[in-house]
Amino acid sequence: MELLDYEYYLEHNNFANVKERVFFMHWVKRFLRLELSDSLSNQDKLRQFIESLRVDESLDDWQRDQGRKAVEIYLNMFLKSIEEQKMDHDLRFSQILEEMKTSLRLQHYAYRTEQTYVDWVKRYLHYCIDRKMDSEMSSSVKLFLTYLAVEQKIAGGTQNQAFNAILFLFKNIFKKKLDDIKDTVRAKNKKNLPVVLSVDEIKLLFEQVKGTKRMILELIYGAGLRVSELTRLRVMNIDFDNCHITIKNGKGGKDRIVPLPNKIKEDLRIHLSKVKEMHNHDLSLGFGDVYLPPALSRKYSNAGREWKWQYVFPSANLAVDPRSGKTRRHHILDNTVQRTMKKAVTAAGIPKKATVHTLRHSFATHLLMSGVNIREIQDLLGHKNLETTMIYTHIMREMSEMPTSPLDML
Repeated sequence: MELLDYEYYLEHNNFANVKERVFFMHWVKRFLRLELSDSLSNQDKLRQFIESLRVDESLDDWQRDQGRKAVEIYLNMFLKSIEEQKMDHDLRFSQILEEMKTSLRLQHYAYRTEQTYVDWVKRYLHYCIDRKMDSEMSSSVKLFLTYLAVEQKIAGGTQNQAFNAILFLFKNIFKKKLDDIKDTVRAKNKKNLPVVLSVDEIKLLFEQVKGTKRMILELIYGAGLRVSELTRLRVMNIDFDNCHITIKNGKGGKDRIVPLPNKIKEDLRIHLSKVKEMHNHDLSLGFGDVYLPPALSRKYSNAGREWKWQYVFPSANLAVDPRSGKTRRHHILDNTVQRTMKKAVTAAGIPKKATVHTLRHSFATHLLMSGVNIREIQDLLGHKNLETTMIYTHIMREMSEMPTSPLDML
């Protein structure tokens, strides 16, 4: 690829006519076959190449001069221009990523979404640079999305995620509109039924976990929470008197109310009393501030230190907020809960591909089996469309009305 670029460089700058370019390419190939050490300067490399031509008695003087000129242009002009282009690319690359981060934060995107979008844009820009394509052309987007589907064999949802990130890039950074990309090869979406645990398996699972870890899994199952909703719960979201939990800014930016299981109320009270002691200790050390949405933090500058805003399940350690640079006690990480679930499933010997989200699926299915209306379950789960919730009717049908096998009729 570099030699083709060199040929184009010769033509573009009128350094050689059509016939001469063929010979210039020959001399550069001969130079590259010497495989000279990278530690040598370009001038030393050129001198060694000229010396190799001088000792070759089959060459005429005009050929030696042509060879010297070809390699001199290659080393001192072409490679330098390539390096300058690379520096320009790197600078523009960094600028785009910084602009992406700033724009995402100004529009109050979640930190995890920011990381995901920036990562996809980084991969897209690298793809364009490696293939020498203009990243601001819709055709490049089509090729990248097709590459993800055909060569990387990613799932349909992952391809959509990449597209949304690039769409944000074009709209907010490039200030351009993406052309029609209907002819892009689409990754296939697998339509798998969600994994659901039986009531007995749920009981067996909880027996493998103790203390706060068990309470976390029980709360996810008992209230039908997403793992991100559990980790981001704040003290003010728990209503012990009315036995419910308010989920603020859930998926799609919606709020909803879910039940607080009576079975864990007392354990949760004890847990929160310990969290409050930890918060008071943080305050005594000059910390105790928790992350708040930007609009709230501007309006109520000291609200982040108040007890009601603290996380129900805070991290064991203080950490520096990657956005503000402030030292805070963040909530526990999603993967901490996921590891707990994985260990519990293994210890219980449950032969299913069960994850934390399986508890949410089981919550919905078990409610449906107990006679709760599908519309009510839709509200509890926070689904926008009823069709999304209807999948649990198929699971319930398979679990409760499985036809008798013909083998059992013999």
